[in-house]
Amino acid sequence: MNRPLLKFITDFGPLLIFFIIYYKGDKNLTLAIPPFIIATLLALIIAYIIEKKIAFIPLIGGILITFFGGLTIYFDNPIFLYMKPTIINILFGLGLIFGKFFSKEPLLKKFLGSSIKLENEGWEKLSIRWILFFFFLAILNEFVWRTQSEEFWVNFKVWGLLPITFIFTAFQIKLINKYKII
Repeated sequence: MNRPLLKFITDFGPLLIFFIIYYKGDKNLTLAIPPFIIATLLALIIAYIIEKKIAFIPLIGGILITFFGGLTIYFDNPIFLYMKPTIINILFGLGLIFGKFFSKEPLLKKFLGSSIKLENEGWEKLSIRWILFFFFLAILNEFVWRTQSEEFWVNFKVWGLLPITFIFTAFQIKLINKYKII
């Protein structure tokens, strides 16, 4: 199996498993969460075996899925899983903000600097955009889970948040091209 396909499977396989079990299991979060946690942990192990490291974002995601999924099961209360995207996005936004105080360069540059070469002004602007976007996603998630049904939230998490993130990322190409170091 080639690496890009395996990476795609480890990135999206656990989510697909969650989605299938959620809908096959009569839309039951408690039934869908344990396989989701197991699939996420297996994906991290497979990623480590292949790459000899685990990227920061999937590692944090795996820890938070296990933690909040475990709380949801233990307390039999889906609020913990509903709040996970809110907390993750707030943590990422705050991380980018406070990273400025502990580093001479934007934290985003430390994570993406090996794949994208930008002038410092470009990194600053890109960081501000991502900070605002992370807080927007946190607020949006709070609005959706507090005002809509569980099934709507599950669909929104997959078919709403992911496309919104891809679209936002695509809109950053112009800024990246403007400040790209050739």
